[in-house]
Amino acid sequence: MSTSQKVVIVTGASQGIGAELVKAFRQRDYRVVATARSIAPSDDPNVVAVAGDIADPATARRVVSEAVERFGGVDTLVNNAGVFVAKPFTRYTAEDYATIVGVNVTGFFNITQLAVAEMEKHSSGHVVSISTSLTDHAVDGVPSVLASLTKGGLNSATKSLAIEYAKRGIRANAVSPGIIKSPMHPEETHEALGALHPMGHMGEMSDIVNAVLYLDSAPFVTGEILHVDGGQSAGH
Repeated sequence: MSTSQKVVIVTGASQGIGAELVKAFRQRDYRVVATARSIAPSDDPNVVAVAGDIADPATARRVVSEAVERFGGVDTLVNNAGVFVAKPFTRYTAEDYATIVGVNVTGFFNITQLAVAEMEKHSSGHVVSISTSLTDHAVDGVPSVLASLTKGGLNSATKSLAIEYAKRGIRANAVSPGIIKSPMHPEETHEALGALHPMGHMGEMSDIVNAVLYLDSAPFVTGEILHVDGGQSAGH
């Protein structure tokens, strides 16, 4: 790469964990391409915002093109964009299915394929995907079949990518969160949601950010599904 500054792509970057990831990577002097369905332009010359639906292949092409044209390539991709809809299994609609699979699986496939192709040119790179602890430990009262179907697929794909590219300088890992305090969970729900974790409380967005940063700075770690879930995946 022509610059000593690393370049990271963050999906689902307009709010919550994604927005915190953008801040954290900038603090580490990464150049950032941030994408979300609706995202405001940045005043920071080292942050490029790309608005678009990650399920649309055209969005993935624009994001990776911006990373290459503006900053010279892609060092890290964080697949943070995700959709979670808690419904009884028989009440999911075709629209629910299309939306969840579109973002969680198709979005992952489109942008990861393009980003890895760029990483291959430099024999270096890292893909981090955000999964969910529900894939390992389903919770009574939290219907999550489509989350498990899609995010469970990401966990398996992460391990497959890690092995396929292990000798080519490209790593793949995932962070598997419990329930995290973010804009999607109103404060009045925190006590009940916290009780679903053996530790008795929800996680903070910083917990996930720190996990991603750790994995990005751990060159001997690949194929790892790092649980940041207050003990959920261990049992109850």
